[in-house]
Amino acid sequence: MTAVRRSVLDLSMVSAGMASADALAATTALARAAEARGYHRFWVAEHHNLETVASTSPAVLIAHVAAHTDRIHVGSGGVMLPNHAPLVVAEQFAMLEALHPGRIDLGLGRAPGTDPATAAALRRVPPLTPDTFTHDLLELMGWLGDERVEPGSWSRFRATPAATSRPTIMLLGSSDFSARLAGQLGLGFAFAHHFDVPGTLAAIGVYRDEFTPSPDLAEPYTMVTAGVLAADTDDEAEYLAGPARLAVLGIRTNRRTPLLPPAEAAVHPDIDVARSMPSNRIVGAPTTVAAGLADLIERTGADEVMLSTMTYALPERIRTLELVARHWPA
Repeated sequence: MTAVRRSVLDLSMVSAGMASADALAATTALARAAEARGYHRFWVAEHHNLETVASTSPAVLIAHVAAHTDRIHVGSGGVMLPNHAPLVVAEQFAMLEALHPGRIDLGLGRAPGTDPATAAALRRVPPLTPDTFTHDLLELMGWLGDERVEPGSWSRFRATPAATSRPTIMLLGSSDFSARLAGQLGLGFAFAHHFDVPGTLAAIGVYRDEFTPSPDLAEPYTMVTAGVLAADTDDEAEYLAGPARLAVLGIRTNRRTPLLPPAEAAVHPDIDVARSMPSNRIVGAPTTVAAGLADLIERTGADEVMLSTMTYALPERIRTLELVARHWPA
C-alpha cells in the first residue's frame, strides 16, 4: 500500500442543526487535517439544489481551501462540465493554478449533479450529448494550453494571458464512457466506487485497454473513491456510520435528510433497512479498514485511493484520516 497514494473527497454535507457555513468550515478543517497527515489530494464536489450539500461552486471552495493549506493538491471531484460554458471553467481553473501553481486539479464529470430543471437553469442550453461533452472537453483542454487539440476557437485566445503551468485534468465516472475517453486522451481516470454502483473493475479495464500515452501521462493513472469510516472498534465505527447509511437510504428513496447525530440514527425507524442495503463502504476498526483498503487496491490496481468520510461530526472524520494514516504510511 505504500506505493499507492491516499487522498480525500469531501461533499460538504450539512449535518442536522448546522448551517452551510458550518459545513464549509468543516471542509476547510478536514483539508488541513488531511495535509497534516500526509494525504496527497483534497477534492470537493459540485451539487446543486440539495439542502444537505453545501458545495455548489467547486472553484470558489477550492480557492478557499488552497489558501488555508500549504502543500496538498486541491481540486474538483468534480466540476460537472454540462452545467458550465467550457471557457468559464478554463478561466476559473487557470486563475486557481496561477494562485497556487502545481497544486490544482480539475476533475471533470459528465453528470449534472442535480435535477434536470436545475441543470437547465444553470446553463440554459439543451441537454448535452456524449458528442457535445467530448467537444466541450477538448475545447477546455485547448484553452488551458493542451497543444494536442486541433485549432478551433481556443486558438484565438487563452483562458489566462501568461500561464506558466496548467491544472491537472482528470475524468471522473461511474461507467465506461469517461473511462474510454480518458484512456483515449491520455488523462487520469477516477472511478466513483463510493457510489455503490457495479462495474468498477470493468471500467478500469476499459480505461487501461484504451490508454494512449500523452504529454501528461506515459502510463495509465487510476484513482478509486471509497466510502471509509474508522474508529477504535468495529462496533463504534458501525455506530458512527449510522447517519451516513440513513443519508444514502434517503438518496435512494428520494427522502433526503441531513446527517443525524449517531444516537438519533441508532433509533431511527429506518436504520435496519439502511444497514441491510448492499454497500461498498469500508467501516470498522483500523485493522478492519486497512484490510478492506488493501483488498480494494489489490482488486483494482489503483494508483490512488480517495477516501470519502461521511458521518455527523468533524472530529470523527478527522479521526478516520488519522487512523488510516497510521496503518497506511504515505
